[in-house]
Amino acid sequence: MTTRPADRRNVARPMAVRLWEDGFAADPHRYYQALQTQGPVGWAELAPGVPAYVITDRRAALDVLHDEETFSHDPRAWESTVPDDSPVLGMMRWRPNALFADGAAHVRYRTTLIDVFDLVEPHDLRGRVHRAVRLLVGRIGPRGEADLVGDFAEPLMALVFNDLFGLPESQGDRLHSGVGKMMEGGDRATVGEAEYAQYVLDLIAAKTERRGDDLPSRLLDHPAGLTREEVTWQVFLTLGAGYGPTANLLSNTLSRILGNPLYYSTLTDGARPVMDAVVEVLHHETPLANYGIYYVRRPVAFHGVWLREAVPVVVSYGALGILAERADTEGRHPNDASHLSWGAGAHACPVKQHTLLLVTEAIERLTQWLPDLDPVVPRDRLTWRPGPFHRSLTALPVRFSPRSPAAEPSGVRS
Repeated sequence: MTTRPADRRNVARPMAVRLWEDGFAADPHRYYQALQTQGPVGWAELAPGVPAYVITDRRAALDVLHDEETFSHDPRAWESTVPDDSPVLGMMRWRPNALFADGAAHVRYRTTLIDVFDLVEPHDLRGRVHRAVRLLVGRIGPRGEADLVGDFAEPLMALVFNDLFGLPESQGDRLHSGVGKMMEGGDRATVGEAEYAQYVLDLIAAKTERRGDDLPSRLLDHPAGLTREEVTWQVFLTLGAGYGPTANLLSNTLSRILGNPLYYSTLTDGARPVMDAVVEVLHHETPLANYGIYYVRRPVAFHGVWLREAVPVVVSYGALGILAERADTEGRHPNDASHLSWGAGAHACPVKQHTLLLVTEAIERLTQWLPDLDPVVPRDRLTWRPGPFHRSLTALPVRFSPRSPAAEPSGVRS
């Protein structure tokens, strides 16, 4: 017997899977399995009292990502249903930028981002990464030990993104502190959002007064004529989305490489490219696990579930990967995006190639400088930061042969 769509409103919902619990960070597989047992669309909580539909099926995910008539990125109807101090508001509240816009507004915002990032030449970006790696290896090299999250991945991305956005190296701690707290979605999320917003406001004020050779200045002068407020929130999006997830992609990839001795040995001798490891992480440990957030424009039946307005519909890139059979990545094309971590449709990531270059260059450069990185903690005992949106290591401790900053490794040219 077929259930009519109108009748589904009265079907009892299963117990919500609480993605905000500490246990989710420790063992997401168990939570994703619980969601998958509910069908293609599961019922979850992103924070206490903040429910969401979570998509764990690839076909259903593609239906969401490509259907702009049914699904919107505009969260304002949802915002009115949650308290002002909700820990997920910092990541989900509406702002006038490409992430939260639909239709012509989205095209306008997205076009400006593509235009300004297209001006960042690959050789220039590569040079910024090389300089940052050299600086960080100069700090950690003589010690013979480091945390590749706190001493490498996070500060490297802060150096590169602050450089691209026209901020001095000294501002990296502010960037890390604000974005980190906001993405965790816990008790400190509201503070983190305020810190990061002030960071961006200070940046735009400086660039409004005096332009530079940087992304915010190019946005301010773009022919689309963005207002200062629009530029502020475009930068809020791109700087935050660039720094945090890219640092996590870098550290997650390093973890996967170092956790497999055979993988690491073939990587350091050039037999297996870094891109293989990056693609493997995007398939099975994607840094933005649950941030494909949509809302239905009107109640609708979707893959057996009646979706209500003002309730987030979350495409779980993490569930799609972690629940898939773990196939060997040997032979995958570097641009294989079956993991969907870059999204799809109108809102697919517009700067994928920049991100891949950043991460692969950083790893190749690091392993040239420090070719004998040895993990201190087994991979299955590493710990992860809490939060419903990301997959982010707390630390990745390693040992290696001490190296003087003055000792240039073979094959490295600055």
